[in-house]
Amino acid sequence: MVEHVTDGFRRAGAGEVDLRIVEGPLAGTAVSEALARGSTILVAGGGDGTVSSVASAIVGRDAALGILPLGTLNHFAKDVGVPLDLDEAIRTVVAGRIVRVDVADVNGHSFVNNASIGMYASLIAERQAMQRLGRRKWFAHGLAAARVWRRYHRLHVVLGADGRERAVRTPFVFIGNNEYQLSGLELGGRTALDAGRLHVCMAPGMSRRRVAHMILVAIFGDICRLEGFESFTTSQVVVHGGTPRMRVSLDGELITLDNPLEFRIRPRALPVIVS
Repeated sequence: MVEHVTDGFRRAGAGEVDLRIVEGPLAGTAVSEALARGSTILVAGGGDGTVSSVASAIVGRDAALGILPLGTLNHFAKDVGVPLDLDEAIRTVVAGRIVRVDVADVNGHSFVNNASIGMYASLIAERQAMQRLGRRKWFAHGLAAARVWRRYHRLHVVLGADGRERAVRTPFVFIGNNEYQLSGLELGGRTALDAGRLHVCMAPGMSRRRVAHMILVAIFGDICRLEGFESFTTSQVVVHGGTPRMRVSLDGELITLDNPLEFRIRPRALPVIVS
């Protein structure tokens, strides 16, 4: 893969390319070192977690993000308009144009796709525990989902947005960087990444059986019409939990943050190279 990428940049007419393989947690350090050397284009090759780590380190700096979509889902690359073919993505980095897109933030931690508390964060924690025991990722994911489903419970949180507060019991709170499609073939995609809005989704009072029904409706119908499902957009939202710290999934990576969780949108804070 390294040789393929290096040759691809050479064929595309790129100048000097410094290609490094780093572990996810070290991506921020690698970006800082590259910026100190005078680099103005930082290319993230990997999945959404890698892209998010590099993007977070670039926000507010004098550099643009290039993307080589080498992950499984590549949500951000799809939504921002980067080709999913590797060679085309390389050519885009070399000859594409720069657009500025929004970045979301919670307690000082940036994310480019979404954040979640509740069921999905619990699933990620279970999956990571199983992977540490040697389980393969997707097998661990399935086992983790079964465990989380058996221990289904609802969070007690207070949400504050647009000058109003509301106490809810919900199995999850989802915060998207801009508005997500919630039904049909475009489920999980975004049509805009520069609208300056957070997308808040939750299911107050929804039972385990109705959550299962919600998942099926999302695939085959319109989730927004389901009783018990709610979503809205805002520029900032505060989530107060019942514990001093809360476990949060940020672009698929799990972190623990002090309560409350203060989410905000940072309009057009990230320069990205697209075709």
